[in-house]
Amino acid sequence: MSRHPTVKWAQSSDKLFITIDLPDAQDVKLKLEPEGKFFFSATSGAEKIPYEVDIDLYDKVDVNESKASIGLRNICYLVKKAENRWWSRLLKQEGKPPAFLKVDWDKWVDEDEEEPENKLGSDTDFGDFDFSNLNMGGGQGFDADAAGKDDEIDDDSDTEEEPSAGGEPDAEDSHGVETGGKPDARA
Repeated sequence: MSRHPTVKWAQSSDKLFITIDLPDAQDVKLKLEPEGKFFFSATSGAEKIPYEVDIDLYDKVDVNESKASIGLRNICYLVKKAENRWWSRLLKQEGKPPAFLKVDWDKWVDEDEEEPENKLGSDTDFGDFDFSNLNMGGGQGFDADAAGKDDEIDDDSDTEEEPSAGGEPDAEDSHGVETGGKPDARA
């Protein structure tokens, strides 16, 4: 009976990253079918212990655009999805995944954090959108000279509180409100 190596996976909208952790793998056989059938087998170690993975991926894949790389410590498979969309899970079967299957957090990208191919840039057409109505500063009542005065405060102190005129640190009442001294300029 063969063992299961640790299999880590991650995805983007158009690809799957499958990494099989198996140092010194020999006699590696990989098979990927368009309907999502993924098969791996190899032996490892001086005893030539057999390892095998046979899983049904969630959806169809593009076999011709998928690539494998066999390294000394692992086998990496970059699988191109047939459709550019996020999968809710790796396997077709529902329920708890097998214990040897783990998420590859080093390669994982959340769906909402994926970099779009068309980033907003200088060539973006905003049509008739009027940015002056957003009230994002610089409008009425904005005094650029007054705003720059905060930068002129010279506070070389590394402490939160400075001694009051009597040389004692400021006292606080039982509710955490300062009762004396000067206000903190950084607040």
